[in-house]
Amino acid sequence: MAESAVVSRHLRMLWGIPGAELALVGWPATRRERIFATWDYWWQAHLLECAIDAANRESTPARTRRIATIAHGHRLRNITGWTNDYYDDMAWLALALERADRTRGAAELRSGLIALEKEIVEGWQPQVGAMPWRKGADYFNAPANGPVGILLVRLGRHGRAREIADWLHATLLDPQTGLVLDGIHLPSGEVERPVFTYCQGTVLGLETELAVHTGDFDHVERVQQLLRAVEEHLTTDAVVTGGGGGDGGLFNGILARYLALVAVMLPGTGTEQVAARRTAARLVTASARAAWENRLEVEGEPLFGHDWSRPARMPSGTLGASYVGAGGSVVASRNPERDLSVQLSGWMVMEAAHLVTAAGF
Repeated sequence: MAESAVVSRHLRMLWGIPGAELALVGWPATRRERIFATWDYWWQAHLLECAIDAANRESTPARTRRIATIAHGHRLRNITGWTNDYYDDMAWLALALERADRTRGAAELRSGLIALEKEIVEGWQPQVGAMPWRKGADYFNAPANGPVGILLVRLGRHGRAREIADWLHATLLDPQTGLVLDGIHLPSGEVERPVFTYCQGTVLGLETELAVHTGDFDHVERVQQLLRAVEEHLTTDAVVTGGGGGDGGLFNGILARYLALVAVMLPGTGTEQVAARRTAARLVTASARAAWENRLEVEGEPLFGHDWSRPARMPSGTLGASYVGAGGSVVASRNPERDLSVQLSGWMVMEAAHLVTAAGF
């Protein structure tokens, strides 16, 4: 039902081009949104991930086609092809394309993955041991390095992924809370200290992937420690707290995606590893249950709230999300429930809950 709601309310043909689709970034949509004058590269990358989730859950011809049409729409709407100047954006799309190829056999998307991998590899800063968030920037942050690291593991570049994981652990882990901070300006060393749920999610995902692919127990221990910090500081009654609209609408869904990965992939048979997997699964299922119980039903389909612990609100107009700051970050609509990002998070947490319950949790 979460899938159906996003598809029916948001997914549209791009500019009348057959075989190319994208999601409107708001519902109800403004005129600019309906003609894809605004479209949000990284939101659409997570739409593609959700489409892959659905096809992996239950493969149908329609779901298989949808992966191809969204990817095609993404490339066309980006005008310049697959890449842009933001390493976090490119990492999110590359993760989706790699997964489409690996799990769905979408070999036609490999050219996009190759182009993105080239940009990301060339953007590496060996003197730092990490990636800037965009080309030419002095800011090195978790939202870029987390997904870049996961991508590098999946592409077999384990050594460089380990460098990123070590850099994140040494540079951005808050010793007071055990949580991952946002980023650091270099060479000034000024740390930006906001804590976002998706930063925790990508680091959990990176450390779990490294634990699986390298067998190094250090990565297992880091997952266990970060998971404890997430449970203590970022959940209430096992439900992931906070949430918002705009770019922030994706944050909790991303955490749920990688909590599910911890639950089904973290290696180890010891008491602590078993407990960690169960904890990760419990946070996912409790969050999904809360999001579902607090949904609105609109024409028989769910509308999820931007805060899973509170009742969703019906969008009252089409005042859309806006772009602010030098980085072009997107702030929430007046009513965050209209933002595609919020509804994708609802879809993500439902897919994550399916994954962990199918695994026996």
